[in-house]
Amino acid sequence: MKGYLVIFFTQQNRRYQGKMLGEWIVDVAKEMGLRGATLCTGIEGFGHTGKLHSSHFFELADQPTEIRMAITEDESERLFKRLEIEEISVFYVKTPIEMGTVGKKAS
Repeated sequence: MKGYLVIFFTQQNRRYQGKMLGEWIVDVAKEMGLRGATLCTGIEGFGHTGKLHSSHFFELADQPTEIRMAITEDESERLFKRLEIEEISVFYVKTPIEMGTVGKKAS
C-alpha cells in the first residue's frame, strides 16, 4: 500500500488546549481514526533558530519531541485539513512510502 510517513517536530514544553502539543496531535490522530501515531522524545536537537533543545536531569521541558505516522494519502489530506483550522504552528516532514504488514497475524 502506498502512503506517507509524516513526522511532526516540537518540544515537550509546547502546549495546546491544555495538553502537550505532541499528545494533542496523537489524540487528534486517534479521534480521526488514523491507523496509528507514535510519540517519541529525543535527547537533544536544534531547530531552525539554531537553539539547542535537550533533556537535562532536572529539566525535561525543552526535550525534543517527534510524532510519527504512516498514513494513506486520504488520511494525510484529512489530517492536514484538520490541523490547518487549529491555532498551532508545527514543522513536519512528509515522505512517500510503501507500507504493509509481513508475517503471520497473531492469534
